[in-house]
Parts: sequence; structure tokens; C-alpha cells
Amino acid sequence: MAVKADVIDSKFIPAIKDEAKALRDALVNPIGTKPLKKLAAESNRIAIVVNDITRATPYKKILPSLFEELSGIDDSRIIFFVATGTHRANTSNELKAMLGSEVIRRFNIIQNDANDVESHSFAGCTSSGNKVYIHSEYLKCDLKILTGFIEPHFFAGFSGGPKACVPGLAGLETIMNNHCYEKLSEKNAVWAVTKSNPLWQELNQAALLAGRPFLINVALNSNKEIVAIFAGDIELAHETGCKYVKQHAMVEVKQPYDIVICSNSGDPLDLNLYQSVKGISAASQILKKNGSIILAASCWDGIPQNSGFEKILKENKTPKQLIDKIKNGSLKIQDSWQAYILCKICENVEVYFYSDNLSDEQIINSFLKPCRNIELTVQYLLKRYGKNTRIGILPQGPLTVPHIG
Repeated sequence: MAVKADVIDSKFIPAIKDEAKALRDALVNPIGTKPLKKLAAESNRIAIVVNDITRATPYKKILPSLFEELSGIDDSRIIFFVATGTHRANTSNELKAMLGSEVIRRFNIIQNDANDVESHSFAGCTSSGNKVYIHSEYLKCDLKILTGFIEPHFFAGFSGGPKACVPGLAGLETIMNNHCYEKLSEKNAVWAVTKSNPLWQELNQAALLAGRPFLINVALNSNKEIVAIFAGDIELAHETGCKYVKQHAMVEVKQPYDIVICSNSGDPLDLNLYQSVKGISAASQILKKNGSIILAASCWDGIPQNSGFEKILKENKTPKQLIDKIKNGSLKIQDSWQAYILCKICENVEVYFYSDNLSDEQIINSFLKPCRNIELTVQYLLKRYGKNTRIGILPQGPLTVPHIG
């Protein structure tokens, strides 16, 4: 049966020709605040917050320009913070690959452990009453520099901006109270929405409680090259970046599809099943009721093993059982937010999961269907949906945000 498939992809944007110059210019002429060099000269202790390995931020390109603006500042005054949030700590080899051996040698590097209560201090309360605990050493810094890249996010609207601080450097209680059922179930806690998104609004409030940081965020193309830079005031620079990314990442389709085939945007985001929920969520935006998703992801990091996500999935028999527990408040555990979003999708559609690094048992225990051959799975589904089957393909996964026009 010959069936046409639509490839749904955001427009490719060429890389900035001179990335180093563009970065320097952005730091010298930031949005809505003083140049970084002047801010650094007025500060004693400086925090540089970086993503963990789940993000593709090109630090080996960003950091040399950043160090130029911090020249003359003694290394002992600079602390690197890895914004792991609730993710596992990065290994020394992962940090070297991400930041380079020289950074590891020169600077003190602190990785956030959300479960370590003693390492976090109270910064204040948000308007909704969430008590904000942030890494104590970060709070002690005079100049706080948040880095990262802006991409669409399935419940916070966009990544980047305040997310490097909260959840990046926050304690578990703060993260749990933000990533709760009440906020996740809000209609605006979705892709590409920030200011009217109560979950994002609280993240922004929480980050500001720690002191107004300087932001360095970039936008990337599908080759992970820098296409735009947004530096300066956290709110103004992030808003500018979100508008830019939204313009290029949002893709309208006319009708929903019976089958959506999707990646999780490749390395590094497809390292585990937890992160792959983002690709599943992106695909579900344009899927017919009773449709099917096929997602391919490496998952070299597993579910991951011994995570709250794995524990939740193992201990619940059906998506409905898990959702009911989250709704009634009887399931309050790290990673429950990711499990909730996965189960909301799996309640209504079939998700076929292709990975060389997960067993059939692991996939089935995650309320998914094993897929060992994508072509054969498509052929099987074509027999179900018939000759008028509509197939959509998302090669960049969650880096593209499709929506029905």
C-alpha cells in the first residue's frame, strides 16, 4: 500500500558565521542591563550556571567568549554550578566532554543534588506559596550568570531562562511543589507558552528570589550550531529568545495524523526514556484520537535505572492507576510529573518505542509497545488504519512544535 507521509520540520537556519564575535558583542551590548565586564568588576564572587548532559548547549564555543569578559577575575572568585535539577550527577568524563578539561582543572564545580537538604537555603516564597530552596553556595554569589539554550518545553513553555536556577539548582521540595498536578493540569502549562503559564511564572519568580541574574542563552539549529544569542536581563533576554525560537519552531499542520513517527532530537536528549517523553508529547499534539505514535530514541542511559521515574512505572499496573494516585495526592515522588504526562498520552493512544538499549520488558513496564523494526510496525498499522492513513514524521522531535491550524 503506497501511502504519502508528511515531513514536519522547522525551517533550517544557518549558523552564525563568526560565533565568537557574536557572543562577545552580545556580552558587551546586552539586553536591558550593564555589560557583563562591568557587572563582573563590581562583584566579588561569581556563579556560572551550566546545563547538565541532557542539553546540547555548546559550551566549548560559549565559554571562551565568556572568559574574555571575565579576564582579570581570579579563578578562585568563580564557581561553576551544574544545573542538574532532579537528574543524576554528571560523571567526570561527561563534565570534561561538556566543558573541557581546562575548565575542570581551573574552577570549583558544584553539581546540584536536589535531595541534599543541607546544601540548600531558603530564598523566599512565590506568590502561590511555594517555599523556594536554592543551592546555598549559589545564593552567596554576587553575580549570577545563567547559561543554556532555548528550545520548546512540553510543560514549562520554553527551556532556558529561569530553568537553570529553578529547577536547576533547587531543592526537591521546591521542584515537587512546582511540578505538581495542579500546575501541570493547567491549560496553559504547555508547549511554547510562558507568561500565561502558571508553572513557568512560578519558575521565574523563584529564580528572581535568588537575585536578578545575567542570562546567556543561545538558539541552535538542527546541527546544534548557534543561530542566535540572547544575553542580558533574565526576563527581557529570555522573552526575546522565546519569540525568536517560537517563530521558527512552531509548525502548523492542517489535519491530525493516524500515525506520527518521531525522534527525540538525537543526542543528547534521547539518552533515556525519561527525556523521551518530550518527543512523545510533541507527536501527540497532531495525532488523531486512537492514533499511534512511533518514537525512536537511543536510551543509552536506560529509563534511567534506580530513578523515581523507573520506580513509579514499575509499581503501577495501568496509566489510569498512576494518574489517579497523582490526582488524589497519594503519589508524591520525584519524577511523578514525567510519569503523569506519559500516562495522560498512553491512556488515549498507542506508543510504539524503538530503542536498542531497552528490553521489551522495560518498554512494556513503561506502558509502551516494543518496536524492533519501524518499517514493519508501520506496515502493521497501515492495515489497521486503511488506505487513507495519514502519516506525519517529526525528524527533530521536540525541537519542532507542531500544532493543528
